[in-house]
Amino acid sequence: MTTPHRLEGEDRRKALEALTAHGWTEVEGRDAIAKTFTFGDFNEAFGWMTRVALVAEHMNHHPEWFNVYRKVEVTLATHDVGGLSNLDVAMASKMDRLAG
Repeated sequence: MTTPHRLEGEDRRKALEALTAHGWTEVEGRDAIAKTFTFGDFNEAFGWMTRVALVAEHMNHHPEWFNVYRKVEVTLATHDVGGLSNLDVAMASKMDRLAG
């Protein structure tokens, strides 16, 4: 497992630039990122959440999320480092890939 480290400086700028290109946004008032995923229906959304849950368990890095019908709102931050980390960037990328 990868050890989390808080993103700062140029590493943070580059990571945020790449993530915002894929629809992630910084959370106001918090060192975190967020994105809303919209699927065709509840079954598709829940299936995606299940696949992400398996990845999260393997990474030991779990998202904050909220699901209603076909939408899943995700917030990523690493509590152990008090903000955005390399694990959040990895998780965001995996979520994007799994969403297609």
